Amino acid sequence: MPENMRIVPAHTTMGISHYIKEIGRGARGAKALDRTQAADLFGQVLDGRVTDLEVGAFCVAMRIKGETVDEMCGFLDAVHTRIAAFPACADGQPLIVLPSYNGARRLPVLTPLLALLLAREGQSVLLHGMRTEARRVLASDVLEALDIPALAAPEEIAPGSVAHISTAALLPGLARLLSVREAIGLRTPAHSVAKLVAPCAGPALVVASYTHPEYFELLGATFGALGAHALLSRGLEGEVAADPRRQPRYDAFVAGTHQLLQEQQPGTADEVPGLPAEIDVASTAAYTRRVLAGQAPVPAPLQQQVRHIVHLACQITARGRP
Repeated sequence: MPENMRIVPAHTTMGISHYIKEIGRGARGAKALDRTQAADLFGQVLDGRVTDLEVGAFCVAMRIKGETVDEMCGFLDAVHTRIAAFPACADGQPLIVLPSYNGARRLPVLTPLLALLLAREGQSVLLHGMRTEARRVLASDVLEALDIPALAAPEEIAPGSVAHISTAALLPGLARLLSVREAIGLRTPAHSVAKLVAPCAGPALVVASYTHPEYFELLGATFGALGAHALLSRGLEGEVAADPRRQPRYDAFVAGTHQLLQEQQPGTADEVPGLPAEIDVASTAAYTRRVLAGQAPVPAPLQQQVRHIVHLACQITARGRP
């Protein structure tokens, strides 16, 4: 969990209509919530203590208004006091957390390959996610095809291992809120929150991504306010694995302190050796196996991403030692 994540007590307030009145006045008239209010609102939603109508109104209002840093921190406070946490890793090492909620659209989903490359470097890696859009190939589907079954509940992840778990197993209320997208056709605050969650009782390094430039500032400021450990870069179709065709900018946060690790590199490769044209589970799993066996090259952007993550993990581990 983030080191300065506050513990938010349960509130007795029932209903969130008074919050919706503030955030639901349109892009210009809406007022932002403070961190405590945001935690109260989101906690009630996660606990199922509000009506479906209120949930829909909250999601649409936030979609129009947009989240502030205080609101994101409050939402995450509510999540972290409720989520099922994984045990701390051995020797003070951080758990590498890879959120995966988008899946493949045009290119194969490479988050499983990133996870397994990190495990090969001795890291403990957790992938969590769920299906939020129909007809997407998920990272969890590929891991299952690679004979890595999903966990039913958190357990210790050994160094050099990859585990994956569904959002519903971590926090059913968050999974319910993510599924609202199917009903209203819009992403909700849950999509941003789920990608920043660090479900670990000890240090965790969240690998995060953004697709729209405005989210870079929001996510960076949120990591800073939470005192979190994170690596932030542009994602591939919403996934955290690097686009195998280009080298993005990398920004790191260690206990909330920002470091620029790498500027974006110019140029885009026309093709990636060995990368399949198909995005189905079998083709992606077969490609992942070939890369791990040395029968196909590791895409250079993924190699660089792995180096950055391992470097940050070493910093975090050293920071926790006396």
